[in-house]
Amino acid sequence: MVTVSRSRICTMDWISEKTSDRDMDTVRQIRFIWKPFVFIASLVPFALVIGDLFDVTGSLGANPVEEIQDRFGNWGLRYILIALSVTPLRAISHWNWLVRFRRMLGLFAFFYILMHFLTWLVLDQGILLSAITEDIVKRPFITIGFSAFLILTALAATSTAGIRRRLGRRWQKLHNWVYVAAILGVWHYWWQVKLDASDPAIYAVILVALLAYRLWRRRSQARIRAGA
Repeated sequence: MVTVSRSRICTMDWISEKTSDRDMDTVRQIRFIWKPFVFIASLVPFALVIGDLFDVTGSLGANPVEEIQDRFGNWGLRYILIALSVTPLRAISHWNWLVRFRRMLGLFAFFYILMHFLTWLVLDQGILLSAITEDIVKRPFITIGFSAFLILTALAATSTAGIRRRLGRRWQKLHNWVYVAAILGVWHYWWQVKLDASDPAIYAVILVALLAYRLWRRRSQARIRAGA
């Protein structure tokens, strides 16, 4: 019996070591291969805008300022939705390593929304305070978009591990505001579009699906806890 017990212990230790080695390999691959790849790929839309601005990779059309705003705004929304997709994809696939990309994706969402905002602030409004204030106050879709931008700014500023440790449970409550920012972002885009609302409608459907999944999962977990 002692021999069997020792054999089992050795087997479990060997399995644990192999699993640990495999996990370390995954962490190394993510850190040195996949994260740099995702980072560079995420900069491609920005590089294309700069290239089109100088007629290197294409053209910005008849209204370059509006085109730049639209591209940055679209990519900001896309990255918000991609970042929100990490949790359901992780739960469905059991690929826990996906969570390691969430912060980067969220920061790229903020980066493109910041570029969208700065394009409006500098190129469209010329940093003219009176025009900026009038736009924010009198044009509801800009008010909504500016509110989303402020929320994302707060989330980006508190995204570091150090701030997360200092805030404790309050950090998660603060970062749940990403859902509000996503709703406001889609709403802002929908109100901005004058004729064809098909693109914001697609974003809205994806966002509703992501939020519905979270609500369903939370209720399922609550029922499981209640049953236990």
